[in-house]
Amino acid sequence: MSKIKVLIISYYWPPSGGAGVQRWLKFSNYLHEQNFSITVYTPKNPENPVTDNSLLQEVNNEINVLTQPIWEPYNWYKKFIGHKKSDKINTGFLSEKKKPKWAERISIWIRGNLFIPDARCFWINPSVKYLEKYLKENPIDVIISTGPPHSMHLIALKLKRKLNVKWIADFRDPWTGIDYYQDLMLTKRAHNKHVRMEREVLTSADRIVVIGEQMKVEFGESFKHKIEVIHNGYDDKDIPKTVMRNNDRFTLMHVGSLVPSRNPLLLWETLASICNANPIFRDKLAIHLVGKTDVSVIHAIEKFGLKANLIQTDYLPHKEVLQLASSASVLLLLLNNTPNAKGILTGKMFEYLALSKPILSIGPVDGDAAAIINECKAGVTVDFDDGANLKLELEKYYDLYKEKKLFIETSNARAYSRKALTGKLASVIHKMLN
Repeated sequence: MSKIKVLIISYYWPPSGGAGVQRWLKFSNYLHEQNFSITVYTPKNPENPVTDNSLLQEVNNEINVLTQPIWEPYNWYKKFIGHKKSDKINTGFLSEKKKPKWAERISIWIRGNLFIPDARCFWINPSVKYLEKYLKENPIDVIISTGPPHSMHLIALKLKRKLNVKWIADFRDPWTGIDYYQDLMLTKRAHNKHVRMEREVLTSADRIVVIGEQMKVEFGESFKHKIEVIHNGYDDKDIPKTVMRNNDRFTLMHVGSLVPSRNPLLLWETLASICNANPIFRDKLAIHLVGKTDVSVIHAIEKFGLKANLIQTDYLPHKEVLQLASSASVLLLLLNNTPNAKGILTGKMFEYLALSKPILSIGPVDGDAAAIINECKAGVTVDFDDGANLKLELEKYYDLYKEKKLFIETSNARAYSRKALTGKLASVIHKMLN
């Protein structure tokens, strides 16, 4: 049986680190094991928020990686907001340093209105020119584009029109429905252009893949017939074989970026209240934030008198961060308090499932994340403004910590392994080609 040839267009690829790279690194490796021939197209010199050289070792040697130079306007942006050329640009309006407010507002307006759909738009036409020539000499069966950045979808859209090849558009996050879309200060003209581009992609793609049920609903009835939900997941190879135990501190740990819209003021307020009532709880409490954290989060923790309880760890290689997460008493899943909160499904949630530690999620109790946590019996979800229930759950987990009973047995978590999810993706590809 001949192999199905797939071209994956992804901005994020090792040595890029962070959440954006995991989905298609894992899919690529497991598709290769399932009789697919994989070619990945990615920038030679991207502006990566973080670098993780350990991920290079995970790329299967038989995956063909094509790279081309990209020009992005970030050096100008860094200079404008007073950052060094070597500073990294974070995603989702996360700022570890204070920026001049006037410069920040002007740069956001420019970003939203001049660089459409995103700052990688200058890579679209050079990529189409390069790939059109490459694909005529090296035919493939399927193109898969993954966004954001959504410029990757526009590369695939143009190739689809030129070569009439089958195309799957994978959305790891929404486009006009993303949590920070309203912060881009878009003019009516710019908004209409985003909407038009998004609709062209949704209309032209042969299949659309999304990471959750809510996103499928938000894309609308018109596209329901060709949308497939394939969640993010965890890779068994990444999960530590031995779980670290930490009985010295009652450790609430959050892994990943903490942007302003994820800053859980109610959590800090509730923890401060418990600490004031129970000095022993204060002595035992540790708030461990692993990854990029916005300066507003640190200020809030200090405001509520919890600075002495704070532990910060910057970005770690992927497997190291999971080993560290296994030492937590409770794993925090903090969702963006934004209009699209019900559909937010962060990749780390699925890795939390595999670590057998309880999850405390703050977000909509009727959202996609809450449904999966409930399905897997992996923890609890507390609504953004439900302080009374949050206090009860924290005190419950603290009592379990004292009894050394903070290991849980999840159910149905195996459905979210990367290998099982790749089988679902392979089925979508086969059906589309047949």
